[in-house]
Amino acid sequence: MFAKVKSSVFIDALQLELLASPGNCLKAVLKDETGSVCSTLEKDLSQDKEKITWEGLNELPYGIYTLELSHGEDEMSMRLVNRV
Repeated sequence: MFAKVKSSVFIDALQLELLASPGNCLKAVLKDETGSVCSTLEKDLSQDKEKITWEGLNELPYGIYTLELSHGEDEMSMRLVNRV
């Protein structure tokens, strides 16, 4: 696992803690329950440990989402909940 999400419940932003080697690009895709892409994020990593705040998610409707992360050949996904 190369990333941790501070909380699996979010309102308007996600906080990610990345534990990955620098030099590769982190790609994040947030999908709704139907599989539609709601938001994407790409970030070049410059440190072994980085904290990223993914803002601008306040326009998303309440519900369950899937966060898909990829860093080089590593991939992971997790379920998140957007609520009040």
